[in-house]
Amino acid sequence: MIKNILDGRYKIIKIIESGEFGHTYLAQDIRRPGEAQCFVKHLQPNTYDQRFLEIIRRRFQQEAKILEKLSQHNQIPKLLAYFEENQEFYLVQSFIPGQSLDNEILPGKALSEIQIIRIIREVLEILGFVHENNVIHRDIKPANLIRRKSDHKLVLIDFGAVKEINIAQQNKTARIGTMEYMPIEQFEYNPQLNSDIYALGMMGIQAITGLPSSELSKLKNQENGNKREIFWRHLTNCSTALADILDKMVRYDYRERYQSAAEVIADLKEISNHPNQTIDNREIYREEIVRLAS
Repeated sequence: MIKNILDGRYKIIKIIESGEFGHTYLAQDIRRPGEAQCFVKHLQPNTYDQRFLEIIRRRFQQEAKILEKLSQHNQIPKLLAYFEENQEFYLVQSFIPGQSLDNEILPGKALSEIQIIRIIREVLEILGFVHENNVIHRDIKPANLIRRKSDHKLVLIDFGAVKEINIAQQNKTARIGTMEYMPIEQFEYNPQLNSDIYALGMMGIQAITGLPSSELSKLKNQENGNKREIFWRHLTNCSTALADILDKMVRYDYRERYQSAAEVIADLKEISNHPNQTIDNREIYREEIVRLAS
């Protein structure tokens, strides 16, 4: 049974999402002028074991403090409160009016290189701050980037804190993330900071090709010599400079990938300072097939 008012101030308007990790609500803060809207993430532990509950409580407090620190960034939702009621746990975050990048990165509609570079650079600026705090987002994708209505800046949402706590308390093995954007090391439960860079690179490939997200996994199934790299250049005309950057973002081996957001930004600045020369990547693809067959 879901209470209508939480902590004596957060009035639930509707359920946004329900799942094995709990619920997310759209709510109103009835103690603030104008009853400002907010998001409430609700964790329901599936245990009555007091020892487990104490572990979850400590983990919840630790994760909430991390989110509070991250929310100092202007393009990450503010953590407004966190509290416990009846051995259930709640995070309250600011509501971000706007639309997700799912409304900009559409199937069958490739974005221009200028648009893609602008999006990638802006997300990298946010990730630089996140990674400086030794946090991995683990679910970078268009749906988790909101174009804020007030200033049109991107806001990164849906950090996996509540999900991770629930996995830990259930003693489960589960992956946090979305398969289409997930690198191999994250799939194997060993995410790295540059796993987020991989996911952003896949998002860039999605945007430059106009592929639906459901088709991205098929690009991983192409054999490129003896390496399992993403094979995509034949699907679009893209400058070699940008294509090289995207390829390095999505290297199969994370040790061969960009190691930081700052490295990617530096290369993007370099190509922004020079006119891009677009070449026919379909011809490159044909030449590559011939080379591999010989």
